[in-house]
Amino acid sequence: MTPGTGGRSLGIVHLLLPLVLPVGLAGALVGRGLRAALALLPRGIEIGPGWCEAGVGLAGAGTASAVALGLLVPEWAPALAALAVLAVVASATDVVAGRLPNALTLTGSAVLLLTLVPLGAAPLLRGMVGALVLGTVSAGVHLASPAALGAGDVKLAAAVGGPLAAASWAALAWAPVLAALSLALAAATLRRGRLPYGPALLGASCVVVLAIV
Repeated sequence: MTPGTGGRSLGIVHLLLPLVLPVGLAGALVGRGLRAALALLPRGIEIGPGWCEAGVGLAGAGTASAVALGLLVPEWAPALAALAVLAVVASATDVVAGRLPNALTLTGSAVLLLTLVPLGAAPLLRGMVGALVLGTVSAGVHLASPAALGAGDVKLAAAVGGPLAAASWAALAWAPVLAALSLALAAATLRRGRLPYGPALLGASCVVVLAIV
């Protein structure tokens, strides 16, 4: 590493720390609050400490860093942060409890659509249509084979359809395909017949949106 490169690296660190640390800590507090809220649901879901706090904190810090470094336009920050938060909390819920409660999927769907407002009318309209399209297609799969796709997965698909379509129409197709491929690979690697679909779809949605925006 040349002296100039080292100086630039330190400069970037000094630039990011005052922004990233508070955002990361705030995210950890939000994660703790969401974990506590899940436990208070009628069919409460107990998630061990640390998962939501660390995941949501990293999601916030990562989004703030991307904006500060010019890797992400500020208008996309709310949607990407909300999608990452949903990915952390819903994945934890699906893995621990094997279900996705309405309080999480329906609220997440509404929040994700609201976060598209800063992007303007056209992306917001695409997001609304995308949520309807992906939710409808997923509902068709659920009706044809309930064992393949649960009702919670259908609502989750509608939620992520918003930011996916806002990013591009192609993303609506890419995310489910990537989710299915990653799920099949994980099942083969772990030698398990069935794995929760929610984490795969959420992870694929984050990757696809990040790749596009």
